[in-house]
Amino acid sequence: MSRLNEKLDFDAIVIGGGFSGIYAVHRLKNELNLEVCAFEKGGHVGGTWYWNRYPGALSDTESFVYRFSFDKELLQDYSWTHNYLKQEEVLEYLTHVTERFNIKDQFRLNTKVIKVRFNEEEYCWEVTTNKMETFTARFLITGLGLLASVHLPDIPGLDNFKGQYYHTARWPQDAEYKGKRVGVIGTGSTGIQLITKIAPEVDHLTVFQRTAQYTVPLGYRKQTKEEIAEIKENYDEIWETVRNSVTAFGYPDTETSALDVSEEERERMFEEAWSKGNGFRFLSHVFNDLSINPESNEAAANFIKKKIHEIVKDPETAQKLTPTEPFARRPCADKGYYATFNRENVTLVDIKENPIVEVTEKGIRTAEGEHELDVIIFATGFDAMDGNYKKFDMIGRNGINLKDKWKDGSRSYLGIMESDFPNMFMSRAPLSSFTNNPPAIESELGWAIDLIKHLKDNNLKTAEPTKETVDDWYNLCLETSKGTLFHKAQSWIYGANIPGKPFSLRFYMGGMGNYNKELEKRGFKELVFDKVPEKITSL
Repeated sequence: MSRLNEKLDFDAIVIGGGFSGIYAVHRLKNELNLEVCAFEKGGHVGGTWYWNRYPGALSDTESFVYRFSFDKELLQDYSWTHNYLKQEEVLEYLTHVTERFNIKDQFRLNTKVIKVRFNEEEYCWEVTTNKMETFTARFLITGLGLLASVHLPDIPGLDNFKGQYYHTARWPQDAEYKGKRVGVIGTGSTGIQLITKIAPEVDHLTVFQRTAQYTVPLGYRKQTKEEIAEIKENYDEIWETVRNSVTAFGYPDTETSALDVSEEERERMFEEAWSKGNGFRFLSHVFNDLSINPESNEAAANFIKKKIHEIVKDPETAQKLTPTEPFARRPCADKGYYATFNRENVTLVDIKENPIVEVTEKGIRTAEGEHELDVIIFATGFDAMDGNYKKFDMIGRNGINLKDKWKDGSRSYLGIMESDFPNMFMSRAPLSSFTNNPPAIESELGWAIDLIKHLKDNNLKTAEPTKETVDDWYNLCLETSKGTLFHKAQSWIYGANIPGKPFSLRFYMGGMGNYNKELEKRGFKELVFDKVPEKITSL
């Protein structure tokens, strides 16, 4: 295999070893025949599924669509046992993909990228690692992770704590919590999984809740061989549904409003969805307007609130667990979260009512007093979407640093490119689609890799969007978000979980189907191209 430009170390450099990095390396190496190197800071491929090893970790996207669709034989050969994949099962799957497609050796593990810079004279990217080595490539693909930049809140006194503390996204294999007094800070999707799992295993569990969550049953169960065989037989139709639906979770879109049916029928349909499980199914596939119509949203919210008070025996605890915001966050699903608070060894602390003051030697002090603990677990999530893009210098044309460019809010074109950063292609970055990750990755990076092929085949050195094109995409994203209720919830979707972070739009909310139509409609015609100069025609 010969490089496009022998002066460079590689044709393409990929940052990240999760779904995005694996997909990019496979297509660049095996389809475009490019010389590729990928840097992964972890000790194994897997991305977020390598780091998030906390008890109870699993995907809340159903198994049959939480995987790649690019290879029909892979879809048929590789199977699963339950309708949701546990963390270790996702990791096993991704490992299998790297081995099956002979790309494992392209990944340099335990290697963290600390700086990237576009060299305007040589038309290449320079990538520097924590080993103080710098490598060059014509193309840069960043799979830094949508939910990967760990957020550890700045709580006074943490270093004084005499016990152990962990973050769920950096869970050590030797973590000790069983039989101990444990405090968990955070009740998002991760916190819900963790709390439900460890409550029976600890001496006492104190849950520090900032925001009460809407969560529905997961419906976790073993699937029969016959059921899985039927899914595999119908995969062509399933993936067609995925790519053309709103959420890309494998459920067909519905045309029914919650207001189209009687109150009795609406309750029956909510009850049926509650019994089947899955938060995304409940929010987006029972009725088509729960996230856009306040009256429909209130009906769903009231149904879940009623369930909380039916499940939780103590009225005061039930009230603390009852959300006050609209049902308009990333939907959560659980294996018995609300019922966990009926356990005698579980205490709920509302930290909006009684804020955390400090961490002491013995535990956590809130406004109401001290809670003695042996272990503190932070399930406090991530600086989502753009957090990892601001952790190191990313220098584009004219010395422009991406973190400075995004200081008042992050932008992109299609969630894939940014002006002043030629030949840099992002995956699951700001203003990408708010959908199931694997098919979204295949759409975004599929477009990007097709563009790389276009550059290669047409002797073009660079491609990038203009600032005006980026702004136009932002305005479209803004327009699609106006009809939703998500902006009313103070969540990570708008950056509200990070103190001081600008509250701004971070997703295209038009759905997977419409996003794919945008990619097809726009093609590459809105980009600016530079031809390869005579002096480097070897490109």
